[in-house]
Amino acid sequence: ITLAEREEFECQRSDTLGFVPQKDIVYNKLLPYADRLDDESNDILCKIKGNLGRAVQLREIWPGVLFWTRKLSTYMRLYGRKFSKEDHVLFIKLLYELVTIPRLEISMMQGLARLLINLLKKRELLSREDLELPWRPLYELHDRILFSKTEHLGLNWFPNSVEGVLKTLVKSCRPYFSQSATQEMLDEWRPLLCPFDVTMQRAISYFELFLPTTLPPELHHKGFKLWFDELISLWVSVQNLPSWEVHLVSLFARLANDNIGYIDWDPYIPKIFTRILRSLNLPVGTSQMMVPRYVTNAYDIGHVVLWVSSLLGGPSKQTQAQLSGLFNSITSFFHPSNHGRWLMKLMKLLQRLPASVVRRLHRERYRKPTWLTPIPDSHKLTEEDITEFVESMMQPVLLAMFSKTGSLDAAQALQNLALMRPELVIPPVLEKTYPALETLTEPHQLTATLSCMIGVARSLVSGGQRFPEGPTHMLPLLMRALPGVDPNDFSKCMVRSTVTFSLFGGFSFIKLDVSHMNIISVEREMCSASAEFEDFVLQFMDRCFALIDSSTLEQTREETETEKMTHLESLVELGLSSTFSTILTQCSLDIFKVALVKVFNFATTNIFETRVAGRMVADMCRAAAKCHPAESLKMFVPHCCNIFFLTDEEVLNEEELDKELLWNLQLLSEVTRVDGDKILPYRSDLVQILQLTLHLKCKQGYTLACNLLHHILRSSALIYPTEYCSVPGGFHQPISDYLPIKDWGRPGDLWNLDIRWHVPSVEETSFAFYLLDLILQPELQRLQRFAQGEQDMSRDDVLQSLTIVQHCLLGLKSYYILEHSEDDTKSLFSIIKIISDLLHFKGSHKHEFDSRWKSFNLVKKSMENRLHGRKQHIRALLIDRVMLQHELRKLTVEGCQYRSIHQQLMRDLLRLSTSTYSQVRSRAQNVLFTALGTYNFCCRDLIPHVLGFLNPDNSSVTQQQFKGALYCLLGNHSGVCLANLHDWECIALTWPAIVRSGLSSAMSLEKPSIVRLFDDLADKIHRQYETIGTDFSIPDECCAVAKQLMITGNPFSEDPVPSEEETAQGLKKQELKNSDLCFCRKYKQLIGDLLDCISNRNMPWKFEHIAIGFLSLLLRDDHQLPPPAVTFFVKSLNHDSLYVRKVWHTQIMRHAVLNGIKAGDRQDNRWLQYNSSSLPRTQQDWDQCVFVEKTHWGYYCWPRKLMMYAPLEEQPKQNLARDDMTEVCAYTPYTPARKNVMHSLRKVKFIFMPFLSAGVLFVQELTCSLLLLLQGLFRNFGDAFLPVLQSHMERLVADSHESKQRCVAEIISGLIRGSKHWSYSKVEKLWELLCPLLRTALSNITIETYADWGTCIATACESRDPRKLYWLFEMLMESPVNGEGGSFVDACRLYVLQGGLAQQEWRVPELLHRLLQYLEPKLTQVYKNVRERIGSVLTYIFMIDVNLPYTQPTTSPRISDFTERILLQLKPLTEGDEEIQNHVIEENEVGEQDERTQAIKLLKTVLKWLIASAGRSFSTAVSEQLRLLPLLFKIAPVENDDSYDELKRDAKTCLSLMSQGLLYTEQIPMVLSTLQEIAGSSSWHARYTVLTYLQIMVFYNLFTFMSDQKAVNDVRALVIRLLEDEQLEVREMAATTLSGFLQCNFLSMDAPMQAHFEALCKTSLPKKRKRELGSIVDTIPSADLVRRHAGVLGLSACILSSPYDVPTWMPQILMDLSAHLNDTQPIEMTVKKTLSNFRRTHHDNWQQHKQQFTDDQLLVLTDLLVSPCYYA
Repeated sequence: ITLAEREEFECQRSDTLGFVPQKDIVYNKLLPYADRLDDESNDILCKIKGNLGRAVQLREIWPGVLFWTRKLSTYMRLYGRKFSKEDHVLFIKLLYELVTIPRLEISMMQGLARLLINLLKKRELLSREDLELPWRPLYELHDRILFSKTEHLGLNWFPNSVEGVLKTLVKSCRPYFSQSATQEMLDEWRPLLCPFDVTMQRAISYFELFLPTTLPPELHHKGFKLWFDELISLWVSVQNLPSWEVHLVSLFARLANDNIGYIDWDPYIPKIFTRILRSLNLPVGTSQMMVPRYVTNAYDIGHVVLWVSSLLGGPSKQTQAQLSGLFNSITSFFHPSNHGRWLMKLMKLLQRLPASVVRRLHRERYRKPTWLTPIPDSHKLTEEDITEFVESMMQPVLLAMFSKTGSLDAAQALQNLALMRPELVIPPVLEKTYPALETLTEPHQLTATLSCMIGVARSLVSGGQRFPEGPTHMLPLLMRALPGVDPNDFSKCMVRSTVTFSLFGGFSFIKLDVSHMNIISVEREMCSASAEFEDFVLQFMDRCFALIDSSTLEQTREETETEKMTHLESLVELGLSSTFSTILTQCSLDIFKVALVKVFNFATTNIFETRVAGRMVADMCRAAAKCHPAESLKMFVPHCCNIFFLTDEEVLNEEELDKELLWNLQLLSEVTRVDGDKILPYRSDLVQILQLTLHLKCKQGYTLACNLLHHILRSSALIYPTEYCSVPGGFHQPISDYLPIKDWGRPGDLWNLDIRWHVPSVEETSFAFYLLDLILQPELQRLQRFAQGEQDMSRDDVLQSLTIVQHCLLGLKSYYILEHSEDDTKSLFSIIKIISDLLHFKGSHKHEFDSRWKSFNLVKKSMENRLHGRKQHIRALLIDRVMLQHELRKLTVEGCQYRSIHQQLMRDLLRLSTSTYSQVRSRAQNVLFTALGTYNFCCRDLIPHVLGFLNPDNSSVTQQQFKGALYCLLGNHSGVCLANLHDWECIALTWPAIVRSGLSSAMSLEKPSIVRLFDDLADKIHRQYETIGTDFSIPDECCAVAKQLMITGNPFSEDPVPSEEETAQGLKKQELKNSDLCFCRKYKQLIGDLLDCISNRNMPWKFEHIAIGFLSLLLRDDHQLPPPAVTFFVKSLNHDSLYVRKVWHTQIMRHAVLNGIKAGDRQDNRWLQYNSSSLPRTQQDWDQCVFVEKTHWGYYCWPRKLMMYAPLEEQPKQNLARDDMTEVCAYTPYTPARKNVMHSLRKVKFIFMPFLSAGVLFVQELTCSLLLLLQGLFRNFGDAFLPVLQSHMERLVADSHESKQRCVAEIISGLIRGSKHWSYSKVEKLWELLCPLLRTALSNITIETYADWGTCIATACESRDPRKLYWLFEMLMESPVNGEGGSFVDACRLYVLQGGLAQQEWRVPELLHRLLQYLEPKLTQVYKNVRERIGSVLTYIFMIDVNLPYTQPTTSPRISDFTERILLQLKPLTEGDEEIQNHVIEENEVGEQDERTQAIKLLKTVLKWLIASAGRSFSTAVSEQLRLLPLLFKIAPVENDDSYDELKRDAKTCLSLMSQGLLYTEQIPMVLSTLQEIAGSSSWHARYTVLTYLQIMVFYNLFTFMSDQKAVNDVRALVIRLLEDEQLEVREMAATTLSGFLQCNFLSMDAPMQAHFEALCKTSLPKKRKRELGSIVDTIPSADLVRRHAGVLGLSACILSSPYDVPTWMPQILMDLSAHLNDTQPIEMTVKKTLSNFRRTHHDNWQQHKQQFTDDQLLVLTDLLVSPCYYA
C-alpha cells in the first residue's frame, strides 16, 4: 500500500465513521474481521456517550457513572482513542470534574483518575488551544489527601497507591494549565519557603509537581522566567544537600528537557556536574567519613540523566566536555574488581543515559511534529555530537559488561549506543565475543558477552550504511555458538539459544548462487557464506538431539523422584523449540525438507518417555509441522496411525500401555497442532485413532488422546495466523527477482504485513461438530445417567469421562460426586477445571494471555528500534501483537454480565470451596476468586451464602466448611476480599459475622491454622480498608459537561437527554442517598452490632480484640461517633486488657481532636520575633497581641491572605456547663465522677510497658496517644481537669522511674499544647504550676528519660508563637550549665533547651544571642558530654546564619563574629610550633590553668561544633573554617589508628568532613593559598595531611576546579612540590595523590610532566667508592637522593594511574623505571612495588595488553615480572 493509498483509505474510513478518530489501535485493521469493527465500535461508543451522560445528569454516581466509565476504559483497551477530538475533550472535562468532586470516595476517585490519566496520555493529540484545565481543584485534592489533617489520627483511611495516582494525574494535566497558572502558584506557595521549616519541603515539592514547563516561547515570560533565576540561585547557594534539593533537580531536569535551546545553562554546567559527581557518593581517599545525609538525599539517577541529555549539543559543546570528564573520572569504578553500594547507581547511570539520548534524537529527527515546542536547529544534536557522546561512553560500558551486578545494564546501554553508532559499538563487542565463544573455562565471560550481543543483534543483522559488514558476522557467530547447546551447562545453553533466536528473527537460511549476478562485494561475501547454512541447520539439530538424549527420565532421575519436568528442563524445552521453530520458519524449502527428514527419522527410530525427552522431541516435530503442514503431516500422520491400526485390541486394554504406543500418540497429538484445513485429508484416520484411544484403560494414554482431540478441535475452530516468516509470502521467489539478504533485519511494514489467517471454513466447522456429536454427547449422557443413579461407573471411568468432557470444554453439575463419593478428589479436580473453563475460557485463558503479553513486551524491548520508533519491529513480532489483539478482544468482548448460569456455577464452586479435602478446597477457591473479580455484582449475591457457614446458630457446619468459608472471605493476594468490599451493606454483614463466628461450634482456638486465618483476616481488613464514602453528590458543572457530551460530535447518542422531571427526580434521589438518615442508620447499626458482640460474655478474647479493631476503623472526620461507642471508649480506658487500653487511648484522642522578594529578618516581620521588653505580661497586652503560630509565615514573603485565630471573645465557649454540651461531649468528663478517667490515667504507666520492652522511645510528635488525648481534653474543656491532675503530676515528677517520668512528660506536653486558646489568667496560673514541676523534673532527669523530656518540650513548642510560651523559655534559660547534678544534668538541660529553641527557628534571635553569650565562657568545659552537647547547640544557634539568595543578613548570631572571638582565644596554639598534646588533667583540677591548656579545651568544643554542623547546616562557612584549618592539620594524626585521644580523632573526622564540602569558584583560591601555606609548615604530619585533604576536596569539587585553569595549575604545582619533600611518607602520599589525579583525568600525563620526572630520575648519585670511606654509615647527600626518588615516584604514579589499560606512553615509562631497580633504598622498594602492582592489575587481560609492547620491551618485562627460579 503506497502513501497516497493510505491517505485515501483514512479519508474513506473517516466518512464511514462520521469523524476523524484521534488515534485508534492500528493492529485492529489487520484482523481478518476488520471490516465489521467500525460499526461495532461506533455502536459501543454511542452507548457509552448516552449512558454516561444520562448517569451524570441523573446524579447516579454508583453504579451508573462507575459502570459506564469502566466501559469507556475497556473501549480504549480494544479500540484505542477511537473518538473525535470534540468527544476526547468532553470526556476529559467530564472526568476532570468528576475526579475533583470534593467529598468523592477515594476508591472511586482513584478509578476515575486512572481513566483520566489514560485519556491524557498522548499529549500530542490535544494542544493547549483544544483544552485548558484549572490547576487549583487538583491542588486542593492533592493537599486534602496527601497532607490530610485527619489521616494520621485514623479518621480517614487512604490506600497506599493514592499518592502515585495523584502525582501521575497532576503530571498528565500539567501541560493544559492556563498561562496565568505559574504566577498564581508562586503567590500561593512562596510564603511557605522557610528553609528551617518542614514547609520548605512541601513548597518545593509543589513547585516540582505543578509548575508548567511546556508553555510556547512567546509565553515564557509568564512561565519559567518568573521563577527560574530565583530557584536556580537557591539551588546554587545550598551546599549540604537538604532533602528538598532533590525536588529542585527534578524540576530543572524537566524544565531543561521541555525547553531545549531556550535557556542558557552554560554558567551552571560545572556546578551541575560537580553536584552529580558528589551525588554518586563514590569512595575517595584513605580515611573518608560519609555524611549520612549525602547518602539518603542523593539525586535520583532518572532526573540526572534527563538533565544531562537535555543539555547536550548546542553551540558551546560544554556539556559533552564535562560529561567526558565525568566518565573519565569514574571509569575505573566500573571495573569488575570494584564493588560497593555505589555500584548500582553507576550502572543505572550507564544504562539510562544512552536511552535518554536516543529518546531525544528520536524527538529531533523522527517524531511527527506536534504542538509541543520544537527544538531550535542551533541546539539539535549534530552527527559530531553523537559520535563524541558514544565515544565518551564506550570505555565504561565495555568494563561494565562483566560487572558483578550482571551484564543486563551494559547490554541495554550497548543496544541504544549501537542504534546511534553501530560502527563504534559493535566491533569492540565482537572482539570480546569471539574469544569468549572459544573459551571453555570462563562461562561468566561467555554469558556476559552473549547477553550484550543480544542487545546489538538487531543493529548487527540489519547492517545499514554505517556498518554494512555487520551481516557477514552472522554465520561465524552462529557456528561458534553451536557448542553451547550443552546439556552440562544450563545457563550457557539458554543464553546461546536466546542469541540464536534474536539473530534469526530477521535472517534467512537460503543457499544463494549469485555467481552470474552483479552485486557489491559485501553482498557477494554473504551469498558465498550461505552455502554453509545447511551444515549449520543439521549440526544444530545434532546438538539438540544430543541434548535430548541426555535429558531422558532414566538419565536424570532416581526412580523415586517426580516424573514432571523441572523448571530448568521446561526452560530448555522452550528455548529449543522456539529456536528450532525460528530456524525452520526462516529457511528455504530445500533446507526444510532435509531438516524434516532428519527430525522424522530421529523421532520414529527412537522411543521416548513422554514426560521430558518426549516432550522436547514432539515440540521439534510440531515446529516442523507448523512451518510446512502438508509436507510434514504426509510423513507423520500415516506413520503414527499405522502403529495403532496394527496393534491388537488386548494390548490397547492393558493398564500400562506399551511405551511405543504412548510415544506415537504423543507425537501425533503435537503434529496435529497445525492449520485446520491441512488436517481434513486425514480426518477419517484421526477419528479412528480417537475412537481407539479415548477409552484406553491407561490414564496416561487417554490423557494424550484427549490432548489430540483438544488440538484437532482448536485447529479446526479457532482464528489464528498460520505463518510467522520475516518476509510476507516466504522465500520462494527466484533469486534473479529477489535477493533475500537485502531483507536481513528489516522491520515488518504494518501497512503491507499480509498476514495469512486461518479462519474456520464450513467444512472444518462441520468436522468439529461431528467430533463433538461423536465423542462428547455419549460421555455427557453417561455422566448424566451416573449422576441420576441410573448407571454405575468406577472412579476411573468417571475421571476418564470428565477428562474427555473437559477437553471438549463443556461441563456438568458436581453435586452427585460431592454427595456420594467426596473422596474421589481427582474427579473433583476435573470438575473444578470444567467449571473454570465454563466461566473463564474464551479461546484462551486470561493468565496465559497475560504471560504472553508480558513475554511479547520483553522481546519487543530487547529488539526494538527506539531511535526510529514507529513500530519498526520484525514481522513475526508484529503478527504476534495482532494475534494478542485478537485474544484480548475475545477475553474482553464476551462481557461480564452475571447471569443465572453463572450464579449456579458460583454456588457449585462455593460448595467445592468448603468440601472436606484441602486440595479440592484450595483449587476451587482459586477459581472462585477469579470469578469474583470477573463478574459484576456477584460478590453481593455470594456473601450471605459464605456467612451461612460462620453462623453460630448453624450447628451442622464442619470444621473444614468453617475453614473453607474463612478462606473464601480472605481471598487471594491479588483478588477481591469479600470481607472488605467498599460498601456499607456488605461490611455491615461481614464484620459482625466474623466476630460472631467466635461463638460457632466449629471454631476452635486450639487449632493454629484457624487462629492464623483469623489473624490474616483481621490484618488484611486493616491493611486494605479505605474510608467508605457517605456523600455521593454530583455538582452542576459535571451535569453541564455531560449534557454537552450527549449532544455533540459523532456518533450521536441514541438516548434522549434527561427531561427536567427526570433531572429533578435524580436530584431528589441524590439528596435522599446523602441524607444523614440513610447513612446514619447503617453506620449506627454496624457500630451497634459490633458493640453487642463485644458485650457478649461468652465471646472469646480474640474476637473481642478483632471487634475493637473493626470499631477503630469506623471513626470518621465527617460524622460523630454514636454516644454508646463513646461510652464504651471511656470505660475501656481502664480495661483489664493492655491491648484494649492502648487502642482506646488512641480512639479517645482521635475523638477529642475532632471537636475543634526579601527573605529573612526584615522590619515587616520583626513584630513576630521574641522581644523580652515587649512580652504580653497583662491580660490587656495578651488580648491585644496578635499571635502567629506557624513558624514559616513571614520569613520569605507574606501570603496574600493570612488566616489568624479570632480574639478570645469570638472563640467557642470553654468550660461548658453540663446543659450546653452535646450527648457525646457530656459523657466524656462527667461519667461516674472524673475519678474514673483519672483512675485510667493512673494506670497509664502500663500503657507504656510494651513500648519500653520493645525499646521504642517517645520520639515523634504524634506517636503518643496520651499526649493527644490530653491535648484534646484541655483544649475542649479548659482547665477543668487541672486540679485533679496536679497532685498526680507532683507525685510523678518526684519519682525518677522511667515510665513515670515519661507519663508526666506527656501530660505536661499535652497541657501546654492544649492551653493554646486559654485566657491570660488561666495560662498564667498554668505556668505558676508548671515551672516548679519542670525544674524538679530537670533535676531528676536520667539517661533513660532525657530524650523524653527533650521531645516533650520540642512538641510543646512546635508551631507555637514564642511570645505565648515566654514563661517556659525564660525558665529554661535560667543557667542551664550550672553544675548542679553533675555534667550529665547540665548536658540534659542544654538538650531540652535546644529542643525548644530549634522549633522556634528564626523567631528567637534575642534568646539565641543570650544563650551564646552565656555559653561562650563555658566553652572550655572539662566534661566530654557537655562539650558534645554545646557543639550541637552551637549548630542550632548558627543555623539561621545562611547565605541564601534574596535573604537579608540575619539578626541571629553570626558565625564570622564568633570565629573572630574563638581565634583570639586559640592564639596560644596557632602561634607555637610544638606539637599539641591532649595533656589536660581532666575532672578535679585545682587552681587556674594556663592559656594554652584553656585553648586546648576550647578547641575540643569547637571541633565538636564543626563535626555536628557538617551534616545539618544549609551552607558551609568556608572562609571562617579556613582560618581554623592550619590548627587542625597540626593535630590530625597520619596513621589510621583508633587508639588516639579524643582531640586527634575529632580533628581527623573534622578534616574528612570539611574536605567533602562543596566549594564555589571564588572560594578555591582562598583554600589553595591556605593549603600552600600549611604545605610549608615544619610538621611533616601537616604536610602529609594536606595531600589526603586535597584528594577528597578535588574529587568532590572536580568540575568546579577544572573550570578554573589557574586552580588546576596550583594543585599540580603543590603536588609536584610535595613529591620532593624531605620526609619519605609525604613523598609517597604525594605520588598516590598524583596517581589519583591522573586516573580521574584531573591532571593529564603531558610531555612537560614526563620530561620533568625523567630529568629528576637522572639526578646522579655519587659512586660508592667516591664516598667517604672512613664514615661508618654509607651516606648519600640527601637532597640528590630525594630528587631522584621524586622522579621515580612521579613515573610510578603515572603507571599506577592506568590500572586497567596500557596507554601509548606507558611502555617507555616502564622501561625507564626498570633502569632504577638496583638503585639505593628507598628507590629500589618503590620500583619493586610499582612493578608488582602493574602485574597484579594487568594480569587479567594480559593477552590484550601485551600487544602495546615491542618484542624487546616484552623481554625486559618478562625478566622483571617473573621471579627467578629458586633451583636455577
